[in-house]
Amino acid sequence: MALRDALTGVRDDTAARERMLLTGWLAVLSRSVGEPTVSTAVIGATGGLDQVSSQVGDLTWADLAAALRRVPLDGRPHSAVDARGTLADDTADLVVRLGPGCAGLELAYDLEHVGHDAAQRVLGYLLHALRRLSETPDAAVDLGDMLSPEERRRQLVDLCGARVHNGPDGFVAAFQSRAAAVPDRPAVRHREGTLTYGELDRASRRLAHRLRGLGVRDGDTVAVVSDRHLDWVVAMLGVLRAGAVYLPVRPDFPPARVQGQLDRACCRLALVDEPGSILMSDVVGTDGWSGAVAPIADSGADPVPVDLPPPTGERPAYVYFTSGSTGQPKGAVCAHAGMINHLWAKVDDHDLGPDDVVTQTASQCFDISLWQVCAPLLVGGTCVVVDVDRQLDVAAFTALLLRHQVTTIQVVPSYLEVLLTHLETGTVRLPRLRSVSVTGEALRSDLVRRWFAVLPEVRLLNAYGATETSDDAMHEVLDGPGERDLPVVSVGRALRNMRVYVVDDRLRLMPEGARGEIVFAGVCVGHGYLNDPQRTAEVFTTDPYHPGERLYRSGDLGRWLPEGRLEFLGRRDHQVKIRGLRVEVEEVRAALAAVPGVLDAAVVAVGEGNRARLVGFHVATDEISSDDLDKQLATRLPDYMIPAHHVRLDALPLNDNGKVDLARLRRQAREATAGTAVAEPPHTAVERRLALEWSEVLGLPVERVGRDDDFFESGGTSLAAIHLLTRLGHRLSLSDMLAGPTLREIALRLEDTDVSG
Repeated sequence: MALRDALTGVRDDTAARERMLLTGWLAVLSRSVGEPTVSTAVIGATGGLDQVSSQVGDLTWADLAAALRRVPLDGRPHSAVDARGTLADDTADLVVRLGPGCAGLELAYDLEHVGHDAAQRVLGYLLHALRRLSETPDAAVDLGDMLSPEERRRQLVDLCGARVHNGPDGFVAAFQSRAAAVPDRPAVRHREGTLTYGELDRASRRLAHRLRGLGVRDGDTVAVVSDRHLDWVVAMLGVLRAGAVYLPVRPDFPPARVQGQLDRACCRLALVDEPGSILMSDVVGTDGWSGAVAPIADSGADPVPVDLPPPTGERPAYVYFTSGSTGQPKGAVCAHAGMINHLWAKVDDHDLGPDDVVTQTASQCFDISLWQVCAPLLVGGTCVVVDVDRQLDVAAFTALLLRHQVTTIQVVPSYLEVLLTHLETGTVRLPRLRSVSVTGEALRSDLVRRWFAVLPEVRLLNAYGATETSDDAMHEVLDGPGERDLPVVSVGRALRNMRVYVVDDRLRLMPEGARGEIVFAGVCVGHGYLNDPQRTAEVFTTDPYHPGERLYRSGDLGRWLPEGRLEFLGRRDHQVKIRGLRVEVEEVRAALAAVPGVLDAAVVAVGEGNRARLVGFHVATDEISSDDLDKQLATRLPDYMIPAHHVRLDALPLNDNGKVDLARLRRQAREATAGTAVAEPPHTAVERRLALEWSEVLGLPVERVGRDDDFFESGGTSLAAIHLLTRLGHRLSLSDMLAGPTLREIALRLEDTDVSG
């Protein structure tokens, strides 16, 4: 590769050209790993390897070159492109050097770790950097659009989802057509009740006309404040058929939070069941919400009206409120076009047909609840609504799967592990189960290997996306454990009619294998946040590669793997997942700071997966008990957002910039969640065995588990309790643990089962 153009103006000595080579190389490394400070190894004048680190960001090309003048060089910087195509600095798999007479660049690399294509791309990046350095030495170090036309096409075309015509119909019209074809087939089951397609069609059609009679018009938001049951499904479908925007509300949410959501949505009507009616009586009042409340159920005596025109296209379909970084929830609005696209993607990748039975397990305020109901209804299948208490008892859950001949389920990875541990005992088999969707947390490869060792014929589908993108945007479909040895499974490839890019902060495409922000474009991208233009503008923008189309900036980090799969690498901000649900730490902090008597507050997250928990720090004039803090927070936040631990400080620690030292708080949080010296250690052999299982489930040192410790006060959740009970061979129930949650009490019950057994 000739360097004549790139080296124009550089005096004819090897040292200057070597320094130019190192300058360009560091710039390439910085862009490729997405960090302003990078390191590489060089072969120094003595022939040994020397480590060179430099700040690349905020420098000009000339400044960067000047900063490297004292580095003794021999023309051969080292770095590595590992098996995933990611530039790194811990091995010497790749060497770049000046050719004879400084006339060209040579690249040497280890074929066991670096492919020819990856090496050629890196060489192209370096030549691009050298040209920019030569042509604009006084400009800021910036590689601009450094991708070759081939790599650019691969990312903008080959790695995008297939272009598929979804047809003119949205979900409502598709359901109506299916109901007319199979009116007597079971559509939805819950407990002992069943609605056929014909019954669901008639009930939802009547409700849609009743909503019109109550003044609901196209685009109006209608809240459904209800538990999950058959009437809830009727309400959801009825709102959509009325052309309104569906807003789900859980009856156990704090009234103040619900009022804030209804006000933000300009909602003037709430459909309720009995628990919803109780909640809304607290929301409605002189100073409260001023809308109307109507029951979901009606007599059904009126004749069934004709269908209203079904909503389609870009008309808004639903709004889900998610945690907000400003301290207030934000309502993500998605359209019918994005909804139907996602539903058909689920049908495709789960291979759903009329004989399939799908469990509905997600909270009604979690967007995956929508596809769990609606996807099987597109193809004549059946949805089974599963109560929470059934889910929390893994033996009861598997019995339900057998009873209803369930073929498709969706769970979080931590529950998948609980289910798998139960299945590994060999006491139960699930012959009808064909497909399992996993979402909400990173899916570990070791769990995948265990799964296929027990159920080799049951597909796993690792799903990834965002509420703002009509739910999942990517699937990794696994019919076996796979060959790539990564700690966690990739999130796969873009779904139909979707585009996924990995970009820098200017929305420029990152090199393959380089870390950047994951952004989404295509039909999936929602309309933004309801009546919230400021927060909408922060993350919704125009796709620079398809002018006029919307793009959503997720804030997630990732990189493309060589086989065209996306690896998720975490968050770039303070958003975390608790029990599989998105939580903005700042919203929790704001709620904690608003508690009377609290002068200052901070919140951090510790642990991963089902061990993830929030720890709150507060500064207060007087002592405030953890119970009082929890009670105050329960009026503002749902239970999963309330910190598992509270720590009082005299003042929040600050770093050198005068900001709250979050790193120090995380260290303190880990110490707080690890527990303190126990007042009384376990006595009996049963208590000691239980303490060991307890510590592993909660991620605590076993020596910090005392016989009077409360499982739930130690940071345990219902799902963690299920995990513990599974490890104990289901000798106790969740009700047993709730009735007596201390180590001493649980051990006594275990001893009783040993005696009775």
